[in-house]
Amino acid sequence: MAEDIRAGMPVLARHEGEWRGEYIHVAPDNSLIDRHASHLICAFPESGKFDYMQTNIYTWGDGRREELGFPARYEAGRIWWDNERIVGSAWEIDQRTIVLNWSRKDLPDSYLYEMIQINEGDDRRARTWHWFVGDELVRRTCIKESRI
Repeated sequence: MAEDIRAGMPVLARHEGEWRGEYIHVAPDNSLIDRHASHLICAFPESGKFDYMQTNIYTWGDGRREELGFPARYEAGRIWWDNERIVGSAWEIDQRTIVLNWSRKDLPDSYLYEMIQINEGDDRRARTWHWFVGDELVRRTCIKESRI
């Protein structure tokens, strides 16, 4: 499984490993909604029913912590998620950019678009999310990460 996904999504393969950064969530008027630290682990399991696994660990200054797993399968040049939190897919558009589109199952009538750019040295990346509910922009998220 891992060989197929690496060959089919070479930009995604460059993201393998661990990343630390910060998520900054803003309202449409750019006022701060939330900010927190992040530690992401991007992996390609050698066995099992999933081709990709991402673990997100978020920590806030007040001590709160959240850990989420996002297993995905590879098919038709994309990775696909369908778990208790999200449903959607990701695909590559050039040598450094991945685009994601997903819906949050806990936010009816929602959809999100994310763009991820990885640098040429594969040690820094930037991510932006646009959150829509009822076809209206309700939030943006900016993420800056470094490989650890």
